[in-house]
Amino acid sequence: MNLSAPRSDHPSCQTSQLMAVIIVLAALVFVWSVVAGRVERLDVTGPIVFVVAGLLLCNGPTGFLAISIETAGVHSIAEVTLVLLLFADAARVDPGDLRRRAGMPIRLLAIGLPLTIAAGFGLAAAIFTDLPWQLAALLGAVLAPTDAALSAAVVSDARVPVDLRRSLNVESGLNDGIATPVVTTCIAAAAAVIGTGLLPDTASHPGSAALIDIVGAAAIGAAVGFIGGLLLRRAGTAGWITPGGRPVAVLMLAIAAFAISRQLDVNYFVAAFVAGLALRGAIGHDDAEATELPELLGRILSLVVWFLFGAALLVDGLERVDWRIAVYAVLSLTIVRMGPVALAMVGSGSDRRSTLFVGWFGPRGLATVVFGLLIVEELPLADPGIQTVVATMVLTVLLSVLAHGATGRPLAAWMGRHHPEADAGPGAEPPRPRSPFGQPPP
Repeated sequence: MNLSAPRSDHPSCQTSQLMAVIIVLAALVFVWSVVAGRVERLDVTGPIVFVVAGLLLCNGPTGFLAISIETAGVHSIAEVTLVLLLFADAARVDPGDLRRRAGMPIRLLAIGLPLTIAAGFGLAAAIFTDLPWQLAALLGAVLAPTDAALSAAVVSDARVPVDLRRSLNVESGLNDGIATPVVTTCIAAAAAVIGTGLLPDTASHPGSAALIDIVGAAAIGAAVGFIGGLLLRRAGTAGWITPGGRPVAVLMLAIAAFAISRQLDVNYFVAAFVAGLALRGAIGHDDAEATELPELLGRILSLVVWFLFGAALLVDGLERVDWRIAVYAVLSLTIVRMGPVALAMVGSGSDRRSTLFVGWFGPRGLATVVFGLLIVEELPLADPGIQTVVATMVLTVLLSVLAHGATGRPLAAWMGRHHPEADAGPGAEPPRPRSPFGQPPP
């Protein structure tokens, strides 16, 4: 796989290229923020726009920007983005509400997610017969997490029953955090079988060290989130916090969980996820203002990651696509997702239409892209098996961006016609105002 390379190694040239990328991204985010409401009525989402922009501006005859997938900054941006989104999503989970309406989310996370990983593993082993089982398992794990941002039109549409919207949000908010240790363990196992050896200074560890890694990360996240949440609550009660101080303080907690866990060489994704859960438990209520800054920053950075995906991964990944990769990508978005969801929903009382709806809206997005960048960072791209994994991931994500982005509003309308009481059902609170950077959980 031929990856993009910087056009010059001269420091002044690299600085000029970096500034050009920053200027273009600033302009793109600005334009998107002022026209998103109009454009999204055409079923064109932010990820679609930024993937296409990255593709056109960094490749082919129209490409005037040089971005290398091997640049450390690309990986750092992707990692920080996932850390912030994991933290913000976890901090918005209401334990009480989850307990009251836990049936479907628990089924999707405890039954559907493991079955999806297993089904993806089995399909990869069956289609890619020359792929080591460690890489087949890695492919299944990387493509299992879903992304609510790609179905924002669905989770913000009151025509869809509120239980379905809430379940999709909880699932997508938590499954990337749950899948992270599986993915990083598979990366470590793949490194061992390929012969790369140990993976220093990364999110992955091999063998029994993976368990210690996860436990240590969870402990750090719990301590940072809970202690920080208690201090934040008491300072608020005492009137010590200035206006706007809470979002800044919460953002620093997310950064602290990331930095401490990275410094101690444990899984910083798990640490951020647990820190968000612990913060929510310590505060004791949904403090939308407190989580606004890390959530907003994560959503903005996610658009940058989509731009980088189109700029540095898309062309090289698609060049490797063959019939096996195409078949796997289509089945991953359909049977591999919808079959486990159907099994998870057995006995839940959900009708067939709702089961199909939830099964279809399992878009692969940001978490998969970040996991793919971790693979690029930690494993040798010269290996044919790694090239197959990355190319399959790229095609699956691309198809998901297009398919789920285009079908969100039409299928929401379809559900509304069959559930006319959805927008007035019990607990169907109106969604929060939409942001051009993605819809937060309702």
